[in-house]
Amino acid sequence: MIQSMTGYGKAVVVYKDKKINAEIKSLNSKQLDLMTRIAPLYREKEMEIRQMIAQALERGKVDFALWVEKDTGVDPTPVNGALMENYYHQLKAIAAKSGIPEPQDWMQTLVRMPDVLTHTEQEELCGEEWAVVRTAVEQAIAALVDFRRQEGAALEKKFAEKIDNIERLMAEIEPYEKSRVEKIRQRIVDSLQQIPDVDYDKNRLEQELIYYIEKLDISEEKQRLKNHLKYFRETMADGHGQGKKLGFIAQEMGREINTTGSKSNQAEMQNIVVQMKDELEQIKEQVLNAL
Repeated sequence: MIQSMTGYGKAVVVYKDKKINAEIKSLNSKQLDLMTRIAPLYREKEMEIRQMIAQALERGKVDFALWVEKDTGVDPTPVNGALMENYYHQLKAIAAKSGIPEPQDWMQTLVRMPDVLTHTEQEELCGEEWAVVRTAVEQAIAALVDFRRQEGAALEKKFAEKIDNIERLMAEIEPYEKSRVEKIRQRIVDSLQQIPDVDYDKNRLEQELIYYIEKLDISEEKQRLKNHLKYFRETMADGHGQGKKLGFIAQEMGREINTTGSKSNQAEMQNIVVQMKDELEQIKEQVLNAL
């Protein structure tokens, strides 16, 4: 079954007082175009995360985010009292020396000073926490792949419907194809008879008519189109990773349909060719989303 390149996945895991969120989205692209936003604590694992994503998704414009939500009630931001006191003495001394009035609300002024309410300790990523984070990343990727499979199933159903329609329309051409030989012959004869005092060689007329009909023959185009339709179905059955190949086959189908249209000298045949082109265009639009 083919897969779509469009997908979304998210996973949330808990480690101690942390809620770790992994979210991944993908759209269609000719190659893997990966953008990541990773919480500072986990950035040392960015290359490993990228490898996990590349191996699972292969292709697409991918946006990955990994962030942490903390329970602030459990781990409040500490106040750096020593730094705050240092700021107080420095500001007081500057005010006395310069004559600048001291602030009326010292507490409000001091808590706004740099690093007074900033964590001073550096967190280190331990193996236990990374195992939990890795699980979140794997779950998010798995959810996206499952989304892609569902979208791929819908694409496959759509493609099968359009291929069947083209095949049906191709069969509808046959009655007009067979009847047009006599119509062309009769039209030429009628035109010649309208010219007074014209004598023509009937044998030569039949030879020229045969040559003309051969130039308008679409048997080869129909056979090649039939082969392309069959190949398209077989390629879909090969599974995911066939998007580019399906696009190439659709291009070849277009060549045969266009040639059939250029050789169709009847309005009924041309109308059918227009319908075939419409079905093919819908395939070409959607095949861009196939992985």
